[in-house]
Amino acid sequence: MAGEIKHRPLWVFLTGFMGSGKTEVGRALAQRLHWEFVDLDHRIEENGRTIHEIFAAEGEAAFRAIETATLRALLQESSPHRIVALGGGTFCEAANVELLRSARQMVVFLDAPVEELWRRCNRHGGSVRPLRQDRTQFNTLCQQRRPHYANADFAVQSAGKSVADVAAEIETLLRQKSLVM
Repeated sequence: MAGEIKHRPLWVFLTGFMGSGKTEVGRALAQRLHWEFVDLDHRIEENGRTIHEIFAAEGEAAFRAIETATLRALLQESSPHRIVALGGGTFCEAANVELLRSARQMVVFLDAPVEELWRRCNRHGGSVRPLRQDRTQFNTLCQQRRPHYANADFAVQSAGKSVADVAAEIETLLRQKSLVM
């Protein structure tokens, strides 16, 4: 329609299972676009406790409540352009999806086969991830979350690609959709 003003998201949220590259790709994409980068898990940890400590002391339900409150606060901040790496379970919570949808923010799913995600999570001894226990549990959790990730606005395959290549692919997607100039 002529003269119609098209909503242009100013923030891009990256979702995906642990090991999908949300933080690394997010940093690279923010650098490419000269935008700010925020990692939701790091924002949570700025309050003095690690994700692992929260899970150990209070459990997953308490962590998810903290995560939602942190996302809500983040969405109220005024920053012109941001790339935000969500935690692996953030986009699987209905309250968080509703927050992102009502804020009209774009969500990009970084996808990869579970075998590659497992390898990435176990590189260099693996980082502390409260929900990564064993291979069977990892596979089951990934399968449970996949339908939620499929509700993202776009999906980008990260398997076998460098961080720079995935960031470039997302940038190209944003430019093709006229979401960035």
